[in-house]
Amino acid sequence: MMPDMTRNSRAATQPNPKADRVLLHKGVLLAFIGLTVLIGPLFMAPSGMRDMVASSAVVGWFALVLGTAFAVMYGLRRRDNGRPR
Repeated sequence: MMPDMTRNSRAATQPNPKADRVLLHKGVLLAFIGLTVLIGPLFMAPSGMRDMVASSAVVGWFALVLGTAFAVMYGLRRRDNGRPR
Protein backbone atom coordinates (compact mmCIF):
# COMPACT_ATOMS: atom_id res chain seq x y z
CA MET A 1 0.00 0.00 0.00
CA MET A 2 1.39 3.43 -1.00
CA PRO A 3 1.40 6.27 1.54
CA ASP A 4 -0.59 9.40 0.81
CA MET A 5 2.03 11.74 -0.68
CA THR A 6 -0.28 14.74 -1.13
CA ARG A 7 -0.68 15.23 2.61
CA ASN A 8 3.11 15.24 3.18
CA SER A 9 3.83 17.60 0.29
CA ARG A 10 1.23 20.10 1.47
CA ALA A 11 2.67 20.10 4.98
CA ALA A 12 6.14 20.85 3.61
CA THR A 13 4.95 23.92 1.68
CA GLN A 14 2.97 25.55 4.50
CA PRO A 15 4.79 28.42 6.26
CA ASN A 16 6.14 27.74 9.72
CA PRO A 17 6.41 31.01 11.68
CA LYS A 18 8.47 29.44 14.48
CA ALA A 19 11.07 28.14 12.04
CA ASP A 20 11.23 31.57 10.41
CA ARG A 21 11.80 33.29 13.76
CA VAL A 22 14.55 30.80 14.62
CA LEU A 23 16.20 31.46 11.27
CA LEU A 24 16.13 35.22 11.89
CA HIS A 25 17.46 34.73 15.42
CA LYS A 26 20.37 32.64 14.14
CA GLY A 27 21.11 35.17 11.43
CA VAL A 28 21.19 38.16 13.77
CA LEU A 29 23.27 36.30 16.35
CA LEU A 30 25.81 35.08 13.79
CA ALA A 31 26.12 38.51 12.20
CA PHE A 32 26.66 40.06 15.65
CA ILE A 33 29.36 37.51 16.49
CA GLY A 34 31.05 38.12 13.15
CA LEU A 35 31.05 41.89 13.63
CA THR A 36 32.35 41.51 17.16
CA VAL A 37 35.25 39.35 16.02
CA LEU A 38 36.09 41.74 13.18
CA ILE A 39 35.73 45.02 15.06
CA GLY A 40 36.68 43.88 18.57
CA PRO A 41 40.48 44.06 18.18
CA LEU A 42 40.23 47.77 17.32
CA PHE A 43 38.94 48.52 20.82
CA MET A 44 41.10 46.10 22.82
CA ALA A 45 44.33 47.01 24.56
CA PRO A 46 47.45 45.47 23.00
CA SER A 47 47.78 41.97 24.46
CA GLY A 48 47.93 38.33 23.54
CA MET A 49 44.15 38.13 23.59
CA ARG A 50 43.87 40.99 21.09
CA ASP A 51 46.33 39.25 18.76
CA MET A 52 44.40 35.99 19.02
CA VAL A 53 41.06 37.67 18.21
CA ALA A 54 42.64 39.63 15.35
CA SER A 55 44.09 36.46 13.86
CA SER A 56 40.63 34.87 13.69
CA ALA A 57 39.29 37.39 11.16
CA VAL A 58 38.42 34.56 8.75
CA VAL A 59 36.03 33.14 11.33
CA GLY A 60 34.50 36.59 11.79
CA TRP A 61 33.93 37.00 8.06
CA PHE A 62 32.42 33.51 7.85
CA ALA A 63 30.01 34.25 10.70
CA LEU A 64 29.06 37.60 9.18
CA VAL A 65 28.37 36.11 5.74
CA LEU A 66 26.45 33.14 7.17
CA GLY A 67 24.37 35.39 9.43
CA THR A 68 23.58 37.69 6.52
CA ALA A 69 22.57 34.70 4.39
CA PHE A 70 20.20 33.49 7.13
CA ALA A 71 18.66 36.96 7.41
CA VAL A 72 18.20 37.12 3.62
CA MET A 73 16.56 33.68 3.67
CA TYR A 74 14.21 34.93 6.40
CA GLY A 75 13.30 37.94 4.25
CA LEU A 76 12.69 35.78 1.20
CA ARG A 77 10.47 33.43 3.19
CA ARG A 78 8.47 36.34 4.57
CA ARG A 79 8.06 37.78 1.09
CA ASP A 80 6.99 34.44 -0.42
CA ASN A 81 4.55 33.57 2.38
CA GLY A 82 2.07 36.17 1.13
CA ARG A 83 2.08 34.85 -2.44
CA PRO A 84 -0.26 32.10 -3.60
CA ARG A 85 1.44 28.93 -4.72
